[in-house]
Amino acid sequence: MPDAEALTVFLAAAIALNLTPGPDMLYVAARSAGEGRSAGIVSALGIAAGCLVHLAALALGLAALLEAVPVAYDAVRIAGAGYLTWLGVRALVHPAPLGPTHRLGPAPLGRIFRQGVVTNVLNPKVALFFLAFLPQFVDPGRGSTAWQIVLLGMLFNTSGTLVNLAVATLASRATGWLRSRERGARWLQRLTGAVFVGLGLRLALGGRR
Repeated sequence: MPDAEALTVFLAAAIALNLTPGPDMLYVAARSAGEGRSAGIVSALGIAAGCLVHLAALALGLAALLEAVPVAYDAVRIAGAGYLTWLGVRALVHPAPLGPTHRLGPAPLGRIFRQGVVTNVLNPKVALFFLAFLPQFVDPGRGSTAWQIVLLGMLFNTSGTLVNLAVATLASRATGWLRSRERGARWLQRLTGAVFVGLGLRLALGGRR
């Protein structure tokens, strides 16, 4: 386990990084604003589950493949971009029908959770970020490297999940009044779709940063 000083520095850096808006935060905010707090919370939990996949891969040494084999990185990046773009175009072209109470018809929460997982897993920058960030705080002289990576990754993921849950709650409250109006609800769905398309294009064109 890392020493107390290194752990304190890591936690401070993790909180600062998780408070910086990025694709995951925007995805949660868009889901929450367009479909309500429950959808945003489930999206945040799906992203957290996706981070666990990246963390497991890193602990097993598989994340290095993305750094060593450019073709693998590009394939995953393009797949992730295509998935987000598809979600966005579908929301723009076929917004969910409104019920008699003029509220959004949200997708099943299980599907939203799976989409959050896939969105995160298909973003290779998450794996590369873990690969670059976590090992800096690992001390081989203080026990198993893999277990230290798992511990640090879990702390980072917990911090990020708490931030995303707060974003889901705030975004749903800020747009709650719009969801009670049919016209506003339609615009929210289209805004959600536009955000997804933008995230897909950002991932496709962002390159290896």
